Amino acid sequence: MKIMVVGGGGREHAIIKKLKENKSVEEIFALPGNGGIAKDATCVAIKATDIDGVVNFAVDNKIDFAVVAPDDPLVMGMVDALEDKGVPCFGPHKNAAIIEGSKVFSKNLMKKYGIPTAEYEVFTETEKALEYLETAPIPTVIKADGLALGKGVIIAETREDAKKAVVSMMDGGQFGESGKRVVIEEFLTGPEVSVLSFTDGKVVVPMISSMDHKRIGDGDVGLNTGGMGTIAPNPYYTEEVAKECMEKIFIPTINAMNAEGRTFKGCLYFGLMITEKGAKVIEYNCRFGDPETQVVLPLLKTDLLTIMQAVQNQTLSQVKVEFMNKSSACVIMASGGYPESYQKGYELTIPESVIDKVYVAGAKLDNGVLKTDGGRVLGVTEVDTTLEGALKKAYDGVSQITFEKAYYRKDIGAKALAGIRKN
Repeated sequence: MKIMVVGGGGREHAIIKKLKENKSVEEIFALPGNGGIAKDATCVAIKATDIDGVVNFAVDNKIDFAVVAPDDPLVMGMVDALEDKGVPCFGPHKNAAIIEGSKVFSKNLMKKYGIPTAEYEVFTETEKALEYLETAPIPTVIKADGLALGKGVIIAETREDAKKAVVSMMDGGQFGESGKRVVIEEFLTGPEVSVLSFTDGKVVVPMISSMDHKRIGDGDVGLNTGGMGTIAPNPYYTEEVAKECMEKIFIPTINAMNAEGRTFKGCLYFGLMITEKGAKVIEYNCRFGDPETQVVLPLLKTDLLTIMQAVQNQTLSQVKVEFMNKSSACVIMASGGYPESYQKGYELTIPESVIDKVYVAGAKLDNGVLKTDGGRVLGVTEVDTTLEGALKKAYDGVSQITFEKAYYRKDIGAKALAGIRKN
């Protein structure tokens, strides 16, 4: 089989490595891929958002199955375009990808169908948003309606910060068109949990839970990033919480999308917070999370391609999806200065002893030499019988990789370890 994976980050590298385990896979193309992915797939310089380019490539190369991984092409309708040309796909159609493409849509969906989430208001006029903030509870959360590279959410600790966030989004164009409409919502507290799930629109199969580390600095301080590391499973996601989420969130969400004529097939990501009043949805993503994928897929025992094909064929109930009873940890290595300004083009050295445990996100090949080419450069993932063991091995791997101005958090998993001890 010829497989095509659309995207070029660490998430796509993890997907590609897992798909390679299937013996029927003869060749995998990554569009556009990156310098690290080139070790595991044939990279083709077509942008993930170039729908015509991707579709033409798939048709010309007789691709047997495609995986559309990033949010932008999904929201733009790439799966629809590929399937129109007879290319089977893993990923939601455009009308279902709106669950991530518009926060206003997803919040209204939850309100309509009684799915637990934070209280919220929607604004299209700056003046009315500022007026609302005069009396809104603080801290509060300001969200751009559309996609913003995972950075369209601002937690405002003061009324003044909240007003600045609204003005920068709605008038200042901070997130372009995505910020013209904003959601102002209640600030929730409690442990955060990420749950990726396979769904064919009929059944939903949650994967192992995980915990992301969004802030740039140790102790969860500083700016939000695309994710500085992850662990799985998340100790705060107990069997009791999982049962509650299945009954009150997962199944109702799938049913709600079906009722709206927007059947969701693919990977639906549930960003949850375990509050004193129970689990609530912080956000939905219409695809695999990054870097959650890098810790979840290494624990998957069932063949990934088989699952993806069952999702596409709506026969997921016939597949037994199993995960290892182990722990996984991923530590992200970033360019110094990320998530603000940083330099690219530093030589990247990854020893053979750890290369199989590395998922490359931002690197390019320059005359055969691997060099940094992004904010988040790579992630090192390890699996062990305990979380402590997985973290120790992951950090040992990080210590063997070198590039100038490398930066990584030293406390990935600390909160989870505290949760394990507490439970």
